[in-house]
Amino acid sequence: MTRTHVFLGKGGVGKTTCAAATALGYAEAGDRSLAISTDPTPSLSHIFELQGRQRGREVLPGLVLTELGLEEVRAMWDERFGREVYAVFSAFVDIDYPSFVEFVTSVLPGLNEEFMVDQIRRVARRDDYRHIVWDTAPLGQTLALLGTPSLLAEHLRMAPRIYSHLRTSGERRESVMAALKRWDELARDCMAFLREDVSFSMVTIPEALAVRQLDGVFAELARHGLRIDRLIVNNVVETTDSAFLRQKAEHQAPHREQLRKRYGHLPIVEVPLFSREVRGTEALREVARVLRPTLEGVVPA
Repeated sequence: MTRTHVFLGKGGVGKTTCAAATALGYAEAGDRSLAISTDPTPSLSHIFELQGRQRGREVLPGLVLTELGLEEVRAMWDERFGREVYAVFSAFVDIDYPSFVEFVTSVLPGLNEEFMVDQIRRVARRDDYRHIVWDTAPLGQTLALLGTPSLLAEHLRMAPRIYSHLRTSGERRESVMAALKRWDELARDCMAFLREDVSFSMVTIPEALAVRQLDGVFAELARHGLRIDRLIVNNVVETTDSAFLRQKAEHQAPHREQLRKRYGHLPIVEVPLFSREVRGTEALREVARVLRPTLEGVVPA
C-alpha cells in the first residue's frame, strides 16, 4: 500500500527541505519513494542541486522527483472537463479555447490544487511507490482547495436556472451540467483521499507570527475533517557560541515552549538551524536523521 505524506506550511519555513529529506530517508531505507512538488515556484530540483524542472526523474536509487506546474493543471482540465464546458460557453461568448482554459484554471479558487490532489491520488492507486512525499504550495493556496466542494455544490444548485437562459440546445446544456457533476464528484473523491489516506506534517519556525497563525490553520483543517499528524519546528538554534546566536535562541525560547504546550499531543520534532544552506544529498541526510525518529509513527490510519 502506498503511503502519502503531505507537508504543509507557509512560505519560507522549510517545508520543501523537510519533504525532500523525508523522501530521501525513505528511499535510502529501501522504500521506493516519489517526491512531488506542486509549488508554483518549485525548489525540489534546487535542493537536490539539479538543473531545470524535474519530470519523473530518478535522482538516486529508489527516489524519483516530479514538479507539477500550471501547465499540467491545464492539461488535466483539458482531459477531464475542458471541451465539454467550452462547447457551451463558446456558444454565447467569443473566446478561443486556450484563453478559456487559462481563465478557468487561473480564476476558480482551489481548482489548481484540486487537480494536483487528483493526480497524486491516481499515482497512489498505481502502487508504483511505497511512499509519496508531497511538497505543497504555500499554505493559503493549499487551503483554497478545501472550499471547492461547497463552491461546486452551490454552483450546481444555481446552474439549472442560469443555463436555462443560454441560447443553446438542450443537449449542450445537459452536457455542461454532466461535466459539472463529474467535477463535483472529483472534489468529493479528493477530499475523501485527503481524509483517509494521507498523513499531514505541519512545518513552522519558532517565531511569533508563524506560531500565531497555527491555531487558525489547525481549526480550518479540522473543520474539513483533516488532522495534523506531526509538527516540525524548523531552524531551531541549538549552538549558542556567539552573541547573535545567544540572542536568537533567547528569542525563540518562549515560542518553542508555547508550541510544546499547545501542541504537545502531537509528535514534535525540532530541526536545528544549520550553519550552511541545506542543499545536496549529504545536507539532506542530516535533516533526515533528525526527522527519522517520528517518521514511522506518521502514516495514514
